[in-house]
Amino acid sequence: MELGVFLPVSGRAAVPEVLTEAAQQAENLGYDSVWAAERLVNPWEMNTAYPYKEDQKWQGFVAPNVPFLEPLTCLSFLSGVTKKVRLGISVAVLPYRHPLYTARVATSIDTLSNGRLILGVGVGWMPEEFQALGVAPFEKRGAMANEQLEIFNLLWKSERPSFHGKYYDFPAVSVSPPPVQKPRFPIWTGGESEAAVRRAAKYADAWFSYHVKITAQDLAAKYAEVKKRAAELGRPQPPDLCCCRPIDLTNEPVPQSDEDLKGTPRQLVASLKKFKDIGVKHMALQFIVGRWPERKEKIDRFAKEVMPALR
Repeated sequence: MELGVFLPVSGRAAVPEVLTEAAQQAENLGYDSVWAAERLVNPWEMNTAYPYKEDQKWQGFVAPNVPFLEPLTCLSFLSGVTKKVRLGISVAVLPYRHPLYTARVATSIDTLSNGRLILGVGVGWMPEEFQALGVAPFEKRGAMANEQLEIFNLLWKSERPSFHGKYYDFPAVSVSPPPVQKPRFPIWTGGESEAAVRRAAKYADAWFSYHVKITAQDLAAKYAEVKKRAAELGRPQPPDLCCCRPIDLTNEPVPQSDEDLKGTPRQLVASLKKFKDIGVKHMALQFIVGRWPERKEKIDRFAKEVMPALR
């Protein structure tokens, strides 16, 4: 099972020196990927529940005035200070950007990194952010994302690709250079809803879910639905099973729950092996520590005391 780690693209640690150190640390420790989270707008007033935190409060997680770097820009920067670690975004909210713009940026990062980009994508969850960006309507975001995924699948299949859809319409264009990876950079679709499962089954190279709490057995059951849908669509191979998970590395043993990743190195090895056994190919880890110095220490310990048992 491959393992990645989220980098500090928000907060006081979101500066060039720390990001460089963090990415190079992850690469030298043997992590397979580093990840940048997405947030383009932090509204001062927000009533929408945050689905990826237990208390469902985004503003208690990242306050509006906390620095938050644009993730694709971060990956471009990181491509120049690393050599082999893969560079992922978790996840780009597709309706926020025109697909031709996203394609140009993505293939540029793939070129500059010599083929290391992972484009994680989703449809978004915050109406306030859609409103601030003038992306409308929020309720059509899934259909807009599906058209974008169709566009990404055709842009490098012919010399003069064009597209005529409900939300996006353009004549013959060229997006050059083509990606280093073939037929294009991998696209991992996020989301856990029924629509997200259908989207992954139809378009994705990997289903890239984020669950705050989930057992390996429940994740396997959800992935079985993705595989079933993919087979019904005639895909010869289903999307890979990849995921993001929050994790906490402790000094002392803690009571264990199959839904959580928390404990000593020995406890985490046992928990993570359950996910490896159900076929998780790649897991991006979000260490739950507020301050970067403590998070850096846990990333180091995990690589030395947990990671070898999962290779």
